Amino acid sequence: MWKTAAHSFMVPDSNENSVYADNNATSPLAPEVWEEMRAWFGAAFHNASALYGPARNAARAIGHAREQVAALLGLKDSRVVVFTSGATESNNAALFGAARGNPARRHVLTTSVEHPSVLGPCAELEREGYAVTYLPVDSNGALDPARLQDALRPDTLLVSIMHANNETGILFPVGDLARLVKKFDARILTHSDATQSVGKLPIRFGEDLDHVDFLSMSAHKFHGPKGSGALLIREGAPWRPFMLGGHQEEGRRGGTYNVPGIAGLGRACELASQYLDTHEQTSRLRDEVQAYITGHIPGVWVNGANSPRLPNTLSVSFEGIEGEGLVHQLSAAAVYISTGSACTSGSTEPSHVLRAMGVPEPFIHGSVRISFSRYTTPEEVGRLCVALAVVVEKLRRLSPKRRGVQGTPDVLPITLHAGSKGNNV
Repeated sequence: MWKTAAHSFMVPDSNENSVYADNNATSPLAPEVWEEMRAWFGAAFHNASALYGPARNAARAIGHAREQVAALLGLKDSRVVVFTSGATESNNAALFGAARGNPARRHVLTTSVEHPSVLGPCAELEREGYAVTYLPVDSNGALDPARLQDALRPDTLLVSIMHANNETGILFPVGDLARLVKKFDARILTHSDATQSVGKLPIRFGEDLDHVDFLSMSAHKFHGPKGSGALLIREGAPWRPFMLGGHQEEGRRGGTYNVPGIAGLGRACELASQYLDTHEQTSRLRDEVQAYITGHIPGVWVNGANSPRLPNTLSVSFEGIEGEGLVHQLSAAAVYISTGSACTSGSTEPSHVLRAMGVPEPFIHGSVRISFSRYTTPEEVGRLCVALAVVVEKLRRLSPKRRGVQGTPDVLPITLHAGSKGNNV
């Protein structure tokens, strides 16, 4: 326990039998990243904007991290990378910066399933007199390109479409959609919140996303530190800074450099590039959990099952129970998942993403998100499946919403893919 004059903080005991499956909320810091960051918290604490020797070392570390970010995203010119405090700032900077840089245009296009850090700025722009169009998605969470085409206008300023949904993992063909926008009018700016896909999928900002002007990312989604992210700004894109008050980032983002966080982000990017080929293994684990749940637990709705998804993400709804209760009961068993976006976890309202997809009412309140990482093991997945089956049945016995949904046995076997160690649970 850590103690201060006013507070004491409990540090959870390590539990080798716990299962962490909420990596879309945040992922564990890679040991290599922590080692990279440690020095910058200690003797090398200097302000990277100062001119003396030790401070120049910090500045060089920032330059190296910028190159590491660029390398992960297939960029030859690292100057397009602007360091931020994370994806929320990056998204805000993209939207408000685009609006300030193009005052004559007053129309924004986005989707109804964006992260709150995009929807919030859109709502603020509406209050400032901008017109915002929220494009719907179908029951698979997909966006019809024809709807985007029809919604474009001569005064459209910006189109912001996420690369991967944070709740369902559903992927959007952002490169193709951005090309469609630029074909209509090359002056329309395009932004993609790629927070959930960077570090998990091979992404080339200048190739498959060659018509995207702004791209947001955050380190803690792929084993980097919290509080560190980046906004990629295509050279020549008309944009004005969101954070003012300093000359840092070539005048594009004021504020003292978070040297440990930036160094950690760079190292996390370097590691991610080495581990991108493991996404097939993660996808296999995700698919096995989905097959187990749908095969052994009745009354299940898999959200976005017919759409391309992130390899690590499974969104599933259980009929007749509350997702919040399921999360709490699993937590008591040291199994950690979430009901959806961590940024909206305090809300009792159903997910706006699942509402937009038309998930049926008997299922929508029983929705949870399971998200793995490269550190997830088959043994952990096995324990997760058994715990889910037992807790769902327990909650259904207690719930007035059960409505005749048939239960499951208290103990269920699971067999994971051949070759995994300890694959019978």
